[in-house]
Amino acid sequence: MPLLDGKLGIVFGVANQRSIAWAIAKAWAREGAKLAFTYQGERVKETVAELAGEFGADTLILPCDVTKDEEIAGVFKTVGEKFGKLHLLLHSVAFAPKTALEGEFMNTSREAFHIAHDVSAYSLVALSRAAAPLMPDGGSIIAMSYYGAEKVVPHYNVMGVAKAALEASTRYLAYDLGPKKIRVNCISAGPVNTLAARGISGFNEMIKHYEVHAPLKRNVLPDELGATGVFLASDGAAAITGQVLYVDCGYQIMGM
Repeated sequence: MPLLDGKLGIVFGVANQRSIAWAIAKAWAREGAKLAFTYQGERVKETVAELAGEFGADTLILPCDVTKDEEIAGVFKTVGEKFGKLHLLLHSVAFAPKTALEGEFMNTSREAFHIAHDVSAYSLVALSRAAAPLMPDGGSIIAMSYYGAEKVVPHYNVMGVAKAALEASTRYLAYDLGPKKIRVNCISAGPVNTLAARGISGFNEMIKHYEVHAPLKRNVLPDELGATGVFLASDGAAAITGQVLYVDCGYQIMGM
């Protein structure tokens, strides 16, 4: 029997076929989950609709700007009407103005700091709060993080600070939602050539650095992140919550 047979999930953050969210969504679907998708803005609507269509023409696709509470409420109202309940939620949403991912962190503007934290960290709180009533039997919420939350990665700047807030939020949400049997975890992925990653100054050098210094001497593959997403969504991870799971070919363990 597929590991996620009969599970119902919603995926936030697919931008194109290279998205980590898409890799996890495909893995969830292969293991039997039925999924809904959201998109942010008309610019990516067609792409998300085309990708989600691989799971059937009736796949639910909804607009959602995670900075707007009314849009979040609308998404979960519709999902509740269509699915009745939820078991899985993937949060793969992050954004900071491009200028904040260049130069020195101390030059981050107040506005850029606010935007990065609102989109990249607070949205997990807002989505979890909205999803919880649809998870009466428990569930798994997974967010995507990166090593820059723990250590300084040049040019990652305010996004690293926002990811640190995301990881802390994961722990507090895990505590709040634990009695409801809802687990909340982060996957901290090594660098992957996604649309968002290419906005980081020096990203190509980062990829090469990981290949040299990670114990496995390579970068993580999207399918490997998908497999980790399946594990955290499955009963095999039933006792795991509030954790940051590093899937980075071992890079996080290195001191030099």
